[in-house]
Amino acid sequence: MAKRVARVLIEADEVQAFVKRIAEEINRDYAGKKVMLICVLKGAFIFLGDLIRYLDVDCEVDFMAVSSYEGVKSTGVVRILKDLDSDISGKHVIVVEDIVDTGLTLDHLTNLLSTRGPASIRVCTAFDKPSRRKVDTAVDYIGRSIPDEFIVGYGLDFDEYYRNLPYVAVLEDVPAEELDEQ
Repeated sequence: MAKRVARVLIEADEVQAFVKRIAEEINRDYAGKKVMLICVLKGAFIFLGDLIRYLDVDCEVDFMAVSSYEGVKSTGVVRILKDLDSDISGKHVIVVEDIVDTGLTLDHLTNLLSTRGPASIRVCTAFDKPSRRKVDTAVDYIGRSIPDEFIVGYGLDFDEYYRNLPYVAVLEDVPAEELDEQ
């Protein structure tokens, strides 16, 4: 079975509207302060790129890569694939995520970062799937809550594909024979 876009869940203009809204909230909450944005790779890089263009506050950026998924399934085990290059002690940290699903990865990540002495830690996510939560984890800035469907686009992938879509879509299975006919 292969996958293809079944339907668009969130149009590109709606995505940009919530990115701007979140930036306005961060600008208000951190007026006069400096922030360290920590982008969780790979999925959040497009969201971060758009978000940072709307920010007026002084900010630094760093990246972490973590994994708890294989294909469409969460393994429940969080692995750090790339750690920060910067010291976050004494800094106001905003973790920028693509999607918060079970909350396990985010909980692990925020617990780890809190041991490094930041002044504060908040979480910003493009998409939130509260119906799938396994741990109670705080999400301070949410672009859009979504139903329990596997989504792609706007940085989110299926086996590294579909990240480049400017909108968010739901995939469907396609029999291989159908693909051969195209």
